[in-house]
Parts: sequence; structure tokens; C-alpha cells
Amino acid sequence: MNRLKDKVAIITGGAGGIGSATAERFIAEGATVIIADLFEDRAKEVAARLGPQAVPMFFDAGDDDSVKAAIDETAKRFGRLDILFNNAAVTDVRVQAMDTTPTDIPLDVWDKTMEVNVRGVMIGCRFAIPHILKQGGGSIINTASDSGLAGDNVRLAYGTSKAAVIAMTKYVAVQYGRQGIRCNAIAPGVIMTAQMKKLPVLAEAIFRHVVTPRLGLPEDIAALAAFLAADESAYITGQTICCDGGHLAHQPQLADMIDLEAKGAGDHV
Repeated sequence: MNRLKDKVAIITGGAGGIGSATAERFIAEGATVIIADLFEDRAKEVAARLGPQAVPMFFDAGDDDSVKAAIDETAKRFGRLDILFNNAAVTDVRVQAMDTTPTDIPLDVWDKTMEVNVRGVMIGCRFAIPHILKQGGGSIINTASDSGLAGDNVRLAYGTSKAAVIAMTKYVAVQYGRQGIRCNAIAPGVIMTAQMKKLPVLAEAIFRHVVTPRLGLPEDIAALAAFLAADESAYITGQTICCDGGHLAHQPQLADMIDLEAKGAGDHV
């Protein structure tokens, strides 16, 4: 397919598992892609692997000037900006380990998570929208999470930040829809990135609550992002689409009921 031919896209967090898989898919669909990432060396490695349609660029979602510089440079270099994929987030496992409950979370962890995950998305929209409007419209895609749709016993800041991204997605869609900008969010469940592969016990525990035969892959998110970036999704905006293997589609007790049935106890329930 060639659904993104001649389009220019920025993917923030572009050197990560989801970001790099999406960059590869966008390029396969004909786009030129800016691999925007805090880790510039990794961005260069991804760009070298993906070829001339991939351009590495330094990007710090927690620094307004860095966000503006990357977006303005992209528009200047290529003469347009059609797609913004706000995918950068705080994913450092050391930070996430401290992201706990209201009474225990260090306030600097809360503030950093909000700065990157919420303000960073807003600032990306702030500086990208004027460029996208010059093209007569385009697509903004935000990475949310199923953590923004249901509570958990950990990661208060992360879940709250992703709930804010879901709300922001609707506001941007409403405020710029008539001007040709669509804004949607993707809410991934467990995705088997390199980081998640280091946590097999956690992955196995969550797999009990997924109704597909496997856990998600970065390519699953990339495929959905490519659809939302392409013109064939022209009538879809303001939506948060779960890509979670049905993780949030069922009653909470489903995994336990399946275990009971496997033990032959289902008839007694």
C-alpha cells in the first residue's frame, strides 16, 4: 500500500519499540518520517536502518523549545507537515517504580510524568497545528493507554496522564475538525517491546486477561497508526481506539471463570 505517499510525519519517541515500528510502517506507506527522540544516537540507528526516508532529530518532550525547534525544522526542511504522532512518554522503569499512590509517590515523579506525558503532547499540538493547517489539514495521533481507562494499584501518575491525553484528544478534534485536522488516540494494552520482554512474569500475568491468542506487538500499533494517519480514516476523529487484545472488553472475573471451567467447576457456579 502507498497510503501516505508524499506525506511528512513526525513521530516523537520514534526510536522506541512502538515509535520505530510505526516509522517503518509509515515509510513503507510512502511517508517521509522524522524520528524524533530524546536519545539521539538511537534515533540515528533507527534512521540508518530504515533508509533515506527516515530522518533522525533530537526531541525532548519536556522542553518546549526543543519541541518547537524539531517541528519548525521539519516544516522548513520539507516544506510541509501532515502527521504528528505524539508518542513520547516517561517510560524509565526506575521512575515508574516510584509511581505508586497519592500518599507515596514523590512529587517530582508526578510533575515529570505530567510534564512529558501531558504538557509534551499539548506543546506538540501547539506548534504542529499551524504547519498542518497550511496543508489544509492532516492527522494528529496521540498515544494513550488502557491505564487511562481503568484504575490499577500502581502508576497513579502514568494512568492519570494518559486519561488527560484521552480528554485532550477530544478537545483538539473538536477545536480543529472543521479546519481539516483529525485527532485520535491509540490506547495500547501490553505490547511486547524490548522492555516488556524483560518482564516475562508480568506479561504472563496480564496474558490471562487478554482474549486474543497472543500479546500485542509494536507492529500492531503501527498498523493502527498508519490507518489513522491515512485519508481512508477521514471520518474518524476524537476517538480513543484500544489496541489491547480485548483486555478491557470483558468482565473482571473472566480469567478466573475460565480457570474454573478448566477444572470442571463451571457447572457449579
